[in-house]
Amino acid sequence: MNWVTYVANTLWGLWAWLCFVVACLYSLLVAIFVPGDHRRQKLVTFAAKMIFVFAGVKVTVRGIDNLPTDSCVVVANHASYIDGPLLNGYLPARFGFVIKGEMRDIPVVHFLLRRSGSKFVERKEMTGSARDARQLVRAAQDGESLGFFPEGTFLLQRGVGRFRPGAFVAAIKGDMPVVPVAISGAREMMPSGRHLPRMSDLVIDILPAISPGDDDYAPSRKLAEASRQRIIAAIDEPDLLADES
Repeated sequence: MNWVTYVANTLWGLWAWLCFVVACLYSLLVAIFVPGDHRRQKLVTFAAKMIFVFAGVKVTVRGIDNLPTDSCVVVANHASYIDGPLLNGYLPARFGFVIKGEMRDIPVVHFLLRRSGSKFVERKEMTGSARDARQLVRAAQDGESLGFFPEGTFLLQRGVGRFRPGAFVAAIKGDMPVVPVAISGAREMMPSGRHLPRMSDLVIDILPAISPGDDDYAPSRKLAEASRQRIIAAIDEPDLLADES
């Protein structure tokens, strides 16, 4: 990489960060002053999408017709820091995203996410985890559309890992279809450990929904694996569990 490319990449990365910071400040003002859950979610969704628009990132969304108009559970592969803002910006505003419970420890972030419709799930403390799981099931039974990254975290290593069961239990309890979503390009833009993003095209593939009422997928583990395999088939990354089979 020559110095001209290096400088251009650095300037773009700083500009992308500025777009993100401005969107966060706007969203915080929305969270503080705008009444009504749905109105806040629509405005925060708009702000998330504008991060990518103003940064000049090409985002392609395919299969939007696969997204049910009624309540559903979206599950996506997790490869990068940008996955959350990306889906928040390009999926309908009705989705509440499920965030790791550690975000409760950052008061401003917790306030913003909670006021914009996010849910939280504790991953380390068993009591908190059970409580949060019950809340997710109630939200699903009440007809809320939920978005999950069921791997729970992301690694520098390319590939799709094990899916945690929470999303699929909620879908079964709420009798809602599961929609696998495959994200491509995010790992190239901002992988684990990278603090300055680099330009990359992004693709969101919304895959056909899976009904939890289908006997082939009745147990949550089968539903999780079916979703995982569909995502793996749609992206250019390996199955990190292949050696276990």
